[in-house]
Amino acid sequence: MRHRKSGRKLGRSSSHRKALFRNMVTSLLEHESIRTTDAKAKELRGLAERMITLGKRGDLHARRQALSVIRSKGVTAKLFSELAERYRSRAGGYTRVVKVGHRVGDAAPLSIIELVDRQGDAD
Repeated sequence: MRHRKSGRKLGRSSSHRKALFRNMVTSLLEHESIRTTDAKAKELRGLAERMITLGKRGDLHARRQALSVIRSKGVTAKLFSELAERYRSRAGGYTRVVKVGHRVGDAAPLSIIELVDRQGDAD
């Protein structure tokens, strides 16, 4: 039984899963929108929200915590300047997951995970 055990394993070892999500959160913060499977998008949501919250905090410890996850210093700089200012007055809910259909090869359900209020957003 796996009662009270959170998180999806996604058929990967823990180190592979950690590397996958580090790469995905870096890409999401850099491009502000990525296309992936539903399960990965839903798992990534929590990590991305946590990184933006660190960016809003803005102190040295938060920057070091973000750098331990995000793989690019440029993306970290963007997080602590541009994204932190954009979401300063927002109390959470920085990402949105939109279902877009199924992948041709294996019929896996696909989603787009994106930052809300991004440039080019028609909301």
